[in-house]
Amino acid sequence: MAKSEEHIRKPDWLKIKLNTNKNYNGLKKMMREKSLHTVCEEAKCPNIHECWGERKTATFMILGDVCTRACRFCAVKTGLPSELDWQEPERVAASVKLMKLKHVVVTAVARDDLKDGGATVFAETVRKIREFSPNTSIEVLPSDMSGDEENLRILMDAGPSIMNHNIETVRRLTPRVRARAKYDRTLEFLRRAKEMNSEIPTKSSLMIGLGETMEEIIETMDDLRANNVDIITIGQYLQPTKKHLKVQKYYHPDEFAELKEIAMSKGFSHCEAGPLVRSSYHADEQVNAAKQK
Repeated sequence: MAKSEEHIRKPDWLKIKLNTNKNYNGLKKMMREKSLHTVCEEAKCPNIHECWGERKTATFMILGDVCTRACRFCAVKTGLPSELDWQEPERVAASVKLMKLKHVVVTAVARDDLKDGGATVFAETVRKIREFSPNTSIEVLPSDMSGDEENLRILMDAGPSIMNHNIETVRRLTPRVRARAKYDRTLEFLRRAKEMNSEIPTKSSLMIGLGETMEEIIETMDDLRANNVDIITIGQYLQPTKKHLKVQKYYHPDEFAELKEIAMSKGFSHCEAGPLVRSSYHADEQVNAAKQK
C-alpha cells in the first residue's frame, strides 16, 4: 500500500468532548420542528456540541440541504435540489430571535441551478434577521454564485456584518479538492465584495492536511491579503467518510500557533487557527476583533 493511501491514526489532540446539555438538546429539537438545516449537522462539524451548548452562535444552512456540487472534502449531500422555500428567511429569523444569538452565520449549499445562485433568498434572510434581532451580528458564507458580480451585489446590498467566502485549500490542490470552484475566482469574489463596501470585513477559511506545503499555505495567506481579506481561519481537514479525500497529515497545535503568528504578521485583523477550527468557530469573537482592529 502506497504511503499516500495509508490510514493515518488520529492524534489525541483531536479528541472531542461531547456536551449534550439542555441548550444543545433544545436547539436540536427546535431545528427539526422548524424544518431548518444547519451546516453544523450536515457537514459534521466537530465543534457542534461546544457552540450549541453555549448558544452564542449557530450556523444556519439555507436553500435546502442538497448541493449542486460534489466537493471531495465535504459531507453535505449532492444531487438535484428541491424548489426554493420562500418562507425560510422568516423561519431562520424567528429562530435567531428565540435563541437570543449574539452572532449568526448564514451559509448555503451551492445552487448552480439558479440564475442568481440563491442571492435573493440570502439577502432576504439577512434583512429578516436584522428586522427580528437588530442587535445580532450577521455573517454570510455563500458559494461563489458562479462568479456573477450582480449576484454578489444583491447580497452585499443587504448589509451583512461580515462577508465570508472560503478559499478552502491552496492553488495547486484546488482542482482536486473543490468541484467547479476556482482559486482565482474566489479571490476575485472577495476583492469585489470589499470594493462594493469597504466597511464590511471580509473573511476566508483554509483547511490543511490535504498534502499542501508550508510555502503554499503562506502563499495563500499572501493572496488573501493582496485582495484585502481581513480575517482568516485555519483548521485541520478531517475525512468525513471513506469516500472523501484522505488526510495526508495531522498538524500539531504548535504548528497552528505558528501559522496564526505568521497570519497576524501579514496584517490580518484576526486569525483563528487550531486543529478543530472551522470557518464559523468562535465567529462572534472574530467579528468583534475585526471591529476593534
